Amino acid sequence: MIRVLLADDEAMIRAGVRAILATDSDIEVVAEASDGREAVELARSHRPDVALLDIRMPRLDGLSAVPEIRRAVPDTAVLMLTTFGEDEYIARALGDGAAGFLLKAGDPRELLAGVRAAADGGAYLSPPVARRVITELNRGRLSRGAEARARVDTLTGREREVLALVGTGLSNAQIARRLHLVEGTVKAYVSAIFTRLGVRNRVQAAILAYEAGLVGEDGP
Repeated sequence: MIRVLLADDEAMIRAGVRAILATDSDIEVVAEASDGREAVELARSHRPDVALLDIRMPRLDGLSAVPEIRRAVPDTAVLMLTTFGEDEYIARALGDGAAGFLLKAGDPRELLAGVRAAADGGAYLSPPVARRVITELNRGRLSRGAEARARVDTLTGREREVLALVGTGLSNAQIARRLHLVEGTVKAYVSAIFTRLGVRNRVQAAILAYEAGLVGEDGP
């Protein structure tokens, strides 16, 4: 069972999201918050697998809640849920450790896919957000490519292979099946990759893999 914390200051939005999540028998909303401060407190007490946070909330906004939840409950993946798609919000949320970014106006199937991916240790960006991220990467890819390749060159061949698959959005279990490894071994590789590259989550690792040329828009 995937345990979810839902935080949004609009009760009707929470009800709608909860109804969508309820269509999946493997997902359970264990707590609801109406502001960011309450979301942090509930994350500490319930320790959910996934926290779904709206960006604009009273007391503490969702963006500010991301690093607090990540510090307090490192095993809780955080997904941003918003009607806003400004690039600065995307960059800040992902930079602070969010596992993905979902738009409220998106397909309900994206919400379910995002929650499942985050709970499985993966990352998820709704297609409109992914397009903006790729566009931004393309603008500065040449200038950042050399630095990214230099960082990736410090990895072993197997670590680069794992990083490339992380870059495609695969979970540890999926990578293990692809490489015929034990999932625990893949988890150890991913942890070592994060440490050596100085990244905090799979989204940051995927961006670095993309900039280094390990993975393109269509996969490795």
